[in-house]
Amino acid sequence: MTHLDLPDSLPADVLVQRGKLPLKPASLTLTGRFIELIPYDEARDVEALYAVSNGSATAVGNLHVEAYDSEKLIWRWMFSGPHAMLGEFVDYMRTQTAAAYGLPYTVFHREMDKQVGVANYMSNAPDHLKIELGSIWYSPLVQRTAANTEATYLMLNHAFEQGYRRLEWKCNAMNLRSRHSAERMGFKFEGIQDAHMVVKGRNRDTAWFRILSDEWPAVKTHLEALLEKMATL
Repeated sequence: MTHLDLPDSLPADVLVQRGKLPLKPASLTLTGRFIELIPYDEARDVEALYAVSNGSATAVGNLHVEAYDSEKLIWRWMFSGPHAMLGEFVDYMRTQTAAAYGLPYTVFHREMDKQVGVANYMSNAPDHLKIELGSIWYSPLVQRTAANTEATYLMLNHAFEQGYRRLEWKCNAMNLRSRHSAERMGFKFEGIQDAHMVVKGRNRDTAWFRILSDEWPAVKTHLEALLEKMATL
């Protein structure tokens, strides 16, 4: 390879961001029209989150669900769960809080001011200006509502404003709902990494998705249009 074969150097204003971004994402609140993302706090959140994710009938304001299969609706494709006891859920969330490269957010339903899910920045790599959205789940109370779309929008917008070049979304290749969600929100499918992990004693082939910084303006417009449409439903 000669010097003519090497890719172009990145602009200085892009490279300087590598030294500005923290390894553990900054603990900031992100506020939208429908939901608010507040960094997870065990004392405030853990019991409320467990109550809306353990399969029990539950109600939050005028939202309610009957008893449901939490393994099927929430935990099937996650790294942990379902959690038979609150203590198991506490430990699960503590691993996310302690992650050196990530930050868990509690998803609050703004109208009800109640906890309804969790979304993480994870696999943060400031040196490479990339970060992942993952370990995301929502109570059936708000599944198929604007919650996921707006949480994703807020996290993407914040990350790109900080100078990231690449936002990733990965999921079990068999998790069709997550794959469809990623594509609906503007992520580009990059392929499947076979035998990527062993999760809960099972093989996991991983589907990879991404949005790059130069793709973000069009995706942002797309997501804002989706959210506007949801607001009128």
